[in-house]
Amino acid sequence: MLAEYLPTLLFLIVASGIGVALLIVGNVLGPKRPSAEKLSPYECGFEAFEDARMQFDVRYYLIAIQFIIFDLEIIFIVPWATVFRELGIVGLIEMGLFAGMLLLGFVYVWKKGALEWE
Repeated sequence: MLAEYLPTLLFLIVASGIGVALLIVGNVLGPKRPSAEKLSPYECGFEAFEDARMQFDVRYYLIAIQFIIFDLEIIFIVPWATVFRELGIVGLIEMGLFAGMLLLGFVYVWKKGALEWE
């Protein structure tokens, strides 16, 4: 029984060995010319202007949650659309409830003003 897993174990060992070897080779042979410019903090082309622990506006998190929600919506709607005819009216009602809940979330984010940037 365990002999059937030998190719998988061998694959994992070889893949791990290659990964570790590439890290070591890159660290040993890679260029090491640090300068003040390379070691300075870099944020989107600007000099760092505040502490890294600064607080973000709650709208940032609302937009992030909204992105995740609509990303998940696509993940569920595409397979549903491919088997729509087999599901019948029950599948249509369930997906309508699902989309309605997502719409409620969107309206909540909209009413909170998360979509309006200054």
